[in-house]
Amino acid sequence: MGTIQKKNTNAKKGKAKENAPVSCSKASPTAGRNGKEIPWEWASITSPAASKVPPIFTRDGNYFFSLVGSSVQIYSAASGEIVSTLKAPSPQTSTDSQSNNFSCAIVNPHNPFQLITGSLAGSLMVWDFLDGTLLRTIDIAQPIHLICAHERFKDYVFVAVSRPFKSVKPGNNAVVMRVSLRNVEASTKSTFLKSAEILAVGKTRFTTGLAISSNGDWLVATAGHKVYVAKTSSLAAGFTKYVSPERLTCLAFHPSQEYFATGDDKGVIRMWYCLNDGLAVNVKGVEKKTQTSSMHWHAHAVSALTFTSNGAYLLSGGEEAVLVIWQLHTGRKEFVPRVGSAISTVSVARSKTGEEEYLLGLTDATYVFVNSSSLRVSRSYSRVKIDPSVYGSVHSLSVATPLAVHTPSSTILLPSSHPSSLQIYSPSTSTLISELEVSPSNRVSRREDKAAEQSRVEHCVVSPSGRWMATVDAREGDGDFRAETYLKLWAWNEKNAAWILNTRIDKPHGKNKITSLAFGVEEAEDLPLQLATIGEDGIVRVWRLRNRKLKGGETEEFWVTRNTLQYHSERPRFVSWSRDGSLLAVSFESCVVVYETSMYTMLQVLTSPECTNPQSAYFIGGGNLLVQGGTKMVLWNILSHSIVWNHSTERDIHSICPHPSESSFAVFEKRISNESQSTRISLFSLSSPRPTMVYTLPFTLRNMAWYAEGARSDEFSFLGISQNWSLVAFGDTVDLAHEDTSAKELNADAQIRKPTLLQDIFGSSAFVDLANPSRPDRNQHHVQLSSKTAEAILDSPAYLTPALNTFYDSLISTFLKKRVIEDLTPSDTVKMDVDDEDEVGEKEEEKPQMVVKPMSSRTITSSEMRDLVGLFRKHGIQGEP
Repeated sequence: MGTIQKKNTNAKKGKAKENAPVSCSKASPTAGRNGKEIPWEWASITSPAASKVPPIFTRDGNYFFSLVGSSVQIYSAASGEIVSTLKAPSPQTSTDSQSNNFSCAIVNPHNPFQLITGSLAGSLMVWDFLDGTLLRTIDIAQPIHLICAHERFKDYVFVAVSRPFKSVKPGNNAVVMRVSLRNVEASTKSTFLKSAEILAVGKTRFTTGLAISSNGDWLVATAGHKVYVAKTSSLAAGFTKYVSPERLTCLAFHPSQEYFATGDDKGVIRMWYCLNDGLAVNVKGVEKKTQTSSMHWHAHAVSALTFTSNGAYLLSGGEEAVLVIWQLHTGRKEFVPRVGSAISTVSVARSKTGEEEYLLGLTDATYVFVNSSSLRVSRSYSRVKIDPSVYGSVHSLSVATPLAVHTPSSTILLPSSHPSSLQIYSPSTSTLISELEVSPSNRVSRREDKAAEQSRVEHCVVSPSGRWMATVDAREGDGDFRAETYLKLWAWNEKNAAWILNTRIDKPHGKNKITSLAFGVEEAEDLPLQLATIGEDGIVRVWRLRNRKLKGGETEEFWVTRNTLQYHSERPRFVSWSRDGSLLAVSFESCVVVYETSMYTMLQVLTSPECTNPQSAYFIGGGNLLVQGGTKMVLWNILSHSIVWNHSTERDIHSICPHPSESSFAVFEKRISNESQSTRISLFSLSSPRPTMVYTLPFTLRNMAWYAEGARSDEFSFLGISQNWSLVAFGDTVDLAHEDTSAKELNADAQIRKPTLLQDIFGSSAFVDLANPSRPDRNQHHVQLSSKTAEAILDSPAYLTPALNTFYDSLISTFLKKRVIEDLTPSDTVKMDVDDEDEVGEKEEEKPQMVVKPMSSRTITSSEMRDLVGLFRKHGIQGEP
């Protein structure tokens, strides 16, 4: 079953929509028998794809748009949830799946409810994002990379497109054009139309920035080492070129003045003051120099630039993972360090309170909001945080990819945005729980243009009970540093739901790396938990858990070496334990050796002509051992010392996963060709060498792990990391929480609104929903306080207390007790003599209380509100004549 997608069919007016899932049907029980391959059910849980396009906010700041592949994801700025997704139609002519990806987008300056996107397929698409409908598509027939627009030019946009290399010189392959959003086939019902007007402004190299001035007089593009400037009133004159000493990477226009800023690959930011009436607009191909001012802090390339809305500050970010705020008037700078990963984009938006917020798009697909007044991270939204750039090429499958499942917490551990860390993710809730820094390291450690070798987590395994975890992190040696390898044992703290480092073993196999490791079982007190590791030094080491009592009576647990195993001079390759922990199987170069684990004496040496080069061995069922080498598999019965059956596959076996409770297993084979990559999964039982079922997946896997959450005991269910670093679930049952990727209507009323002046004066009751007065106001959040909490709030500084309207009612209720009113009869009334002063004090407690009837609450009507608003307009605003 393919990735779950939604097909959006719009009604005549674009209001009614019908969502129908489009996916592969689930296989029938007999569909994959007799060697026939069928697609296996799978779903993409989350993808680490990060958009290089800065997020675009709606005018009210409630939502922002993020371009990921061929989709536009609409996020709620308050909650970080994806509320709707605009998906591009599949291309009809191109077979390249990436040719339809979105590359740029802007909000229509004449209609704030329309989004204009450009794609690499050469299409301009106009969307009504409130209804989630595609209004029309304009074909440019050339890949679009950048887009900009201005309110002065209605129904026009400026785009930067690339051209084929055959007709132009290499590198000089881009054109900036003005394109009309009107089409030549407006009378037809087709939504895929040609533009009515396309005007080429000029040729450039591959563009890295395209922007238009705030007054609409100037169009500027950056490409290579040059800045291209054109006057919008004389576009036919083309560009005037200005030379930069370094290659330019980004561009930002001042929001009110006629100058712009650029960033280059050496970390220098320049202000360009070349926009004036004396610009030689009629001279083509002239390269000039102009007055500039520079600012330099970044050690590496500047990847993002933007001005604040008032133009007083400039924001910049890059590989250092630091947001720099430049005060343009004084030249001073402030920093927001350690935002989590390298900064890819920076955007500015208004928050609900009216303050500005800075939205950072990180390379690990995380969005971070920074408060402009405190310069602190206010909130961040992230799914799976993986930055493929730090792990090498996306298509390289040789990179170590740790993946483990922690059953007690229903979480998985997988690589994070930095190779020295692991992230803990919950597939059932689609939430990122935390990040575990296995090896503390500097996140930015690049010397000049050469990146320093980072410590990488290569292995991660969890014990069957989930109490212990073992990780291996290593760093390659170079001219300045020696090679390092660490084996670390982590204990699960159930109270704090966190992993605590228990034991660190430096150089467990000397200067050699660890190639395989596995935990034993912990079922009884007389059988301590053990861990076996294999190193490139040709030694198998067994580590055991020991206890000792401290002075206070507490017990301390730690890990020590138990045994060291070798078989002649052969190098071990793989290690595995039996289900009861009584046997240990080690695969050597020519045989498999089985040890008993009480004294670690050698029980059997298994060799077979059907598998002369064993690479792995797995215990299947009670007394069977499956040996694999290349394309060969041999099933041994270790009780009778005989071969049950053998089998040969089409390609080399990538991995084998035994069923945790049944006597069956799955065999994974990679299929890599120039056109595609796929995985073949064959399910076997002990009774026959022929697979019971054969499935296929349309991608290859870097690593996979058993994940049986929600699956039956006899079903196969897995989690894996694909070749493009996406987290996928596949198997007989795929029942995980995933976000709805369909296009939906946006409800503006669902957003939290800022209190108005009248609401602050007269309270929220004046703005109750008259259509449904009994419905509570969801936007009011009240805090329940105890007496101690109330005193603590009053003693704390005023700037640290929350808003008064959130705890006023609870605060008053802690100080004042409600008065009990009882109904009094006339006979209960006691007459008192005013002159009798002696009896006043004695009978004061018996004085009758006044009967007070509580006032009935009512809802203010709309007519009263209109009269009140009219009163304010007449006397409060206009005043006396």
